[in-house]
Amino acid sequence: MKKTFPLAVEGKHPDRLLEATKHEIRKYIQRERRRDLPKGVDFWDFDCKFGANQDSAVVVHLAEITPLIDALVKDGGTQFYVEILAKHGVRKPRDPADAPTLKNFFDEEE
Repeated sequence: MKKTFPLAVEGKHPDRLLEATKHEIRKYIQRERRRDLPKGVDFWDFDCKFGANQDSAVVVHLAEITPLIDALVKDGGTQFYVEILAKHGVRKPRDPADAPTLKNFFDEEE
């Protein structure tokens, strides 16, 4: 999804328009996560960009998009650009040295 969302449309209440844009973004993410995973892939990850327009968009984490939208609206922004692209995610195995042991568990409580 690469889209510029206007926040001021004649005949529509700004709060309703804001909630509709957030809903559209959430719906897109849910749709992408429902897709079948290719072999060797553990989950769907997302590359995201956010900005007032396409030229000023910066890389952000998926969880930061909604708070950034709210901050932009609070500052009086009239539009925003969001780019969300699905990519393959593979979990990395844990390092056995970092795993908690029974000895470490009891030492921390004392």
